[in-house]
Amino acid sequence: MIALLNGILIEKSITQCIVDVRGVGYRVVVPLTTFYELPEIGRPVVIHIHTHVREDAVHLYGFHSREERAVFQLMISVSGIGPKLAINVLSGIDAGELIRAVTTDDLNRLTGIPGVGKKTAERMILEMKDKAAKFGRESVPVGTVAVKTGDQVKDDALSALVNLGYKGSAVKEIIERIAREDKETPSLDRLLKAALKTLAG
Repeated sequence: MIALLNGILIEKSITQCIVDVRGVGYRVVVPLTTFYELPEIGRPVVIHIHTHVREDAVHLYGFHSREERAVFQLMISVSGIGPKLAINVLSGIDAGELIRAVTTDDLNRLTGIPGVGKKTAERMILEMKDKAAKFGRESVPVGTVAVKTGDQVKDDALSALVNLGYKGSAVKEIIERIAREDKETPSLDRLLKAALKTLAG
C-alpha cells in the first residue's frame, strides 16, 4: 500500500493533483485543506496517502499531514461514510474543527456541511467521539496558494463550492459580495475560507 508520495508536483486542481515520483505520475484526490498547502507546479511536494482499494480500481487520497489523514481514516470507519464523503467533509471544515464538532456534539456544525444529514452527523458523533478525543483541539494549519486574477479566483471558488454541494446561485452571490468587500484581489484560499464561514452561519 502507498502511504506517502515524495516527488514533484506536476499538476493541481481544487480536487486533485498529480505527483511525479521518479518518472511515475500518481493522481491523488485531495480535500481543499490540502489543496491550500500545495506548492507551485514544478516544486517538491510530500503528501501523506491513504490507498483505497476496490475490485475495479485503486484510488489515492492525499493529505498535507499525518493528522489530517488519520481524521480521514477515522471518518471512513463510520458506517455509511465512504472516501468521497469524507473528502467532501474535510473540504468544508478543517480537521481540527471537525474534531471539536464531534467531541462537543455540535450537530448544527456537522449538518451545515453539504452531504451530511442529521443521521450521518449523529453516527459521526456516536462512532467517532471516543477516538476523536485523542486528536486534541488543535486545528490543522492552512496555508496559501498562488494568486490568480479576480475572475479566475471567483470561478475556481464557485466551482469548488458547487462541487461540495452548495447551491450555485447562493454561492455566487456570497462570492461576489466577499470579492467586492476585499480591497485587494482575494486569493482562492482566502475567498473559499470566507465563503465557507458565511455558509456555515
